[in-house]
Amino acid sequence: MPLGQALEAALGWWAEAGVDMAFVDAPQDWLAAEAPAPATRQTPALPPVEKRPPRVSTQPVQAQPLAEDRSAWPQKFEDFAAWWLSEPSLAPRGARRFAPHGPKGAPLMVLVPMPADDDGETLLSGRTGKLLDAMLGAMGINPASVYRASALPARIALPDWAGLGAAGLGAVLQRHVALAAPKRMLIFGRADISALLGHDLAHNAHHLRALNHENGSVPAGFEYDLETLLAKPGWKAGVWQRWLDGAAEAAVSQ
Repeated sequence: MPLGQALEAALGWWAEAGVDMAFVDAPQDWLAAEAPAPATRQTPALPPVEKRPPRVSTQPVQAQPLAEDRSAWPQKFEDFAAWWLSEPSLAPRGARRFAPHGPKGAPLMVLVPMPADDDGETLLSGRTGKLLDAMLGAMGINPASVYRASALPARIALPDWAGLGAAGLGAVLQRHVALAAPKRMLIFGRADISALLGHDLAHNAHHLRALNHENGSVPAGFEYDLETLLAKPGWKAGVWQRWLDGAAEAAVSQ
């Protein structure tokens, strides 16, 4: 059989067997996709995304300097709460403020640095407020008779207490205490309040026995903040002992 006929016959046999493609011994990647052709048109760049500040600032906040003319400050106890909630220089714009509450001339004024993050409708209505009520009950004090206040009207991030004092917030606190006229004070957040009032030795605030205000002074105990006492229950014993010591000193002085 001529060579051409032999090749034609062989190819016909393989075609009837279903083999209609050529094969090679070298391995091939049958699943490889073809590389995409380069784009002929350049995709327009998207405009830059505008970065907006978070709703709650995480930067240190300092109050605006208060006017040196204190004639604009409240002169009566009844006027203080409204001013506290509205005066622009006391807190950042948009911050939620909490008013002090309780009677004038209360047997005890409780002062905290600023509202707690879980306070509800009123100051000291969260977990720290429940701890305070339990402490007052152990001290034999009716919680309803206590005047509750904060050194700042709103909770802010990383307050510079010394800077706030220099801006005038320490003087506002002294005016506040003078108007409230409590018989005695229990101050939580000793280092913060001490720095706000310009005391040099904030770490020795436990040794302070009074808070000076515009009309004189009031016996006071300086303690750790309530949030710290929640985290370290063992420190409550020291608070209790210092309270008893202060009560004993007050009884002797009378």
